[in-house]
Amino acid sequence: MLEKVVITCAVTGNLTTREQHPQLPVTPREIADACLGAAKAGAAVCHIHVRDPATGVPSMEVELYVEVVKLIRAENSELILNLTTGPGGRFQPSDDNPRVAGPRTNLTIPEKRVEHIALIKPDISTLDLNTMTFGREVVINTPANVRRMAKVIREAGVWPEIELFDSGDIALFNDLIADGTLAPDPLCSIVMGVKYGFQCSPETLLYARNLLPKGARFTGFGIGRWAFPMVAQSFLAGGHVRVGMEDAVFIEKGVLTPSNAAMVAKARRIVEDLGGVIATPGEARALLGLPAKAG
Repeated sequence: MLEKVVITCAVTGNLTTREQHPQLPVTPREIADACLGAAKAGAAVCHIHVRDPATGVPSMEVELYVEVVKLIRAENSELILNLTTGPGGRFQPSDDNPRVAGPRTNLTIPEKRVEHIALIKPDISTLDLNTMTFGREVVINTPANVRRMAKVIREAGVWPEIELFDSGDIALFNDLIADGTLAPDPLCSIVMGVKYGFQCSPETLLYARNLLPKGARFTGFGIGRWAFPMVAQSFLAGGHVRVGMEDAVFIEKGVLTPSNAAMVAKARRIVEDLGGVIATPGEARALLGLPAKAG
């Protein structure tokens, strides 16, 4: 087990809706406040997507990311900020002609998906390696496009967190390290519970962990009802932990979470009850090889 455990809170995500949880953070102020509350509850890292403030639908608008980061940094300079680069990879084949994009498609060029990273230069950005069926669409992250995104992230001086949804992603992960695209001591997340990817179980987590490159620092987390069981499993397997409304909206069976902060507090209790110690943002920066404080 790790000496100190980093809690990440993913506060809003790309798929959760206000129909699922009326208090889902949507506006920049709401997203920033959710991050600040999660930090007070024990999160050292916040993973951030943005939404259209008027409609609540997922957005790739750079200025929304700029506003969220500005609002957080006005009150907290230590919290580690992890901005997503996942949006822009979805393709929905139209019913009449699968070669034509349907209305839920947001597939775009790799550089568009990371333009906010180049501008803002957060502490961390995600980098998804999955090409898979995801809900009603497919997500497409070809090796060539991943390399183009990784180049922008690297040139911005940002540390990528590699998102792994199945064993083939880890094979690509190892190839990207071998060819120098990614550093040999990476950060990564093992994502469990997406229907056609890694499923949530202790066996799955240990299998995935054992495929990781030597020196990888990992977080394992689950979707939906598996969110809190996988907090315990990841900690016991030697990993860090993640919770938040991106991944789940219930804090216990049938009970909507009051907030992202409440989910962090529960994850903290689980880790501490198992004998773990939660890392502060400053300690997490040292553990993850990040600068002492935000620039």
